[in-house]
Amino acid sequence: MNAPASLPFSTESGALPIVGFGTSPLTGGMSPDIVVAALKAGYRHIDTGRKYGTEAAVGDGMRKSGVPRQDIFLTTKVSHEHLAPGDFARSVDASLAALKLDYIDLLLIHWPSPDIDLSETMPALAKAKQQGKARHIGVANFNIPLLDKAVEICPEPLVALQAEYHPYLDQTKLLAAARRHQLVFIAYCPLGRGRLFDDPVLNAIAKARGRSVAQIALRWLMQQNVAPIPFSSNPQRIADNFNVFDFELSDDEMARIAALKRADGRVANPVGRVPGGWD
Repeated sequence: MNAPASLPFSTESGALPIVGFGTSPLTGGMSPDIVVAALKAGYRHIDTGRKYGTEAAVGDGMRKSGVPRQDIFLTTKVSHEHLAPGDFARSVDASLAALKLDYIDLLLIHWPSPDIDLSETMPALAKAKQQGKARHIGVANFNIPLLDKAVEICPEPLVALQAEYHPYLDQTKLLAAARRHQLVFIAYCPLGRGRLFDDPVLNAIAKARGRSVAQIALRWLMQQNVAPIPFSSNPQRIADNFNVFDFELSDDEMARIAALKRADGRVANPVGRVPGGWD
């Protein structure tokens, strides 16, 4: 079966485009033209974060593109330093000011904090939705116990979990937990920050398919109903990474790629950031 163009939220109306454009590694002086190139290529989900320093450029790029605001699904995040209720609200307002927008489509907690309990943070996240500043809310980089607790205590329904996921990182258990809670799984670092490009299995499949390694890795995620958010500053690669809707990997190819998981596959692994560790 072909992957859908978008993944419906099961908890409320709205749909998340299944391939998004990430801006995390473009921290700092990102040109709005990069966002324009992504929107021109067909992306309608743009992912940013307060921590990245790319929100202003993302907002400028959205306006410069000419694509109507209502056609763009925008994600941003509140960083772990700002998860106390007062700080959280100020961070959301700062994001909206930088973006020059009235609302965020998906607001995420960027990382959990070992110092601030979820009982303080989840009501603050819910309040941003209740005030109309965010249409949907979710979390990022939560392990399964934290995810279970967040879903249980949040006054508003969560719709998404964002976490690292690519063929070198086994996320079978976390993906199952997201599905148990009916959350969309958004995959950052879907190309392993370039680590996948020399992989012989991926290269063999790409060659046989007449595709790039990036397209194969993205398609592998899509066929699991996972929404990858690749990034690039190269307009041609931006377009190529979106050109993944006209082919399908076989069951054998899916299994061969899944077998590439490795113990050292994680790319994003800040020490002490996730209370209780990843597992």
